[in-house]
Amino acid sequence: MFIQVIEGKTHDPEALHRQIDVWERDLKRGAIGYLGSTAGCTSTGDCILVARFESEEAAKRNSDRPEQGEWWRETEACFDGPVRFHESTEVQVMQHGELDRARFVQVMEGHVTDRDRAIALEQHADPVLAEARPDLLGAVTAFFDGDEFTEVAYFTSAAEAHDAEQREMPSDAATTFAEWQEVMKVDRYLDIEQPWLTRA
Repeated sequence: MFIQVIEGKTHDPEALHRQIDVWERDLKRGAIGYLGSTAGCTSTGDCILVARFESEEAAKRNSDRPEQGEWWRETEACFDGPVRFHESTEVQVMQHGELDRARFVQVMEGHVTDRDRAIALEQHADPVLAEARPDLLGAVTAFFDGDEFTEVAYFTSAAEAHDAEQREMPSDAATTFAEWQEVMKVDRYLDIEQPWLTRA
């Protein structure tokens, strides 16, 4: 899998949302190898778009389409100031349900101290979380050059996620999560209360 992460700020999230709708209506059909995307803005105007493709080559073919270039020029104008791009083929997926059913998305960004250990911890926690956190539909984690990462967690709703966070975790899960926090240093959280999810 190949992931593109686009981030910026906007004072007009609805304009950005309209552009996502335009892409889904007019451009998605020609995006061969596209697997889906997640986008949205926080209440303070921090916005993110995470697009998933089968491969880097498929993403490049999409980017090279003239209509994609025109769409991006219009979309970029929705942002206030510069837009940041991240891309990666180092992607881990944890899925307990349909990610596109999520009604709340939390994005975590930071630095990883031990990538192999972080992946092993998430794989170990997967079956435990599937049982203990039915509100968690899954997560997609992308590791970038250097030690940066972006993890997108998908929840059934914000209320159910917040309620679950208040409950005591099984001891095994609590131990694993504590170690995960040691190797995955989160610098920033983005809470997307109204995610824009586009299916393949």
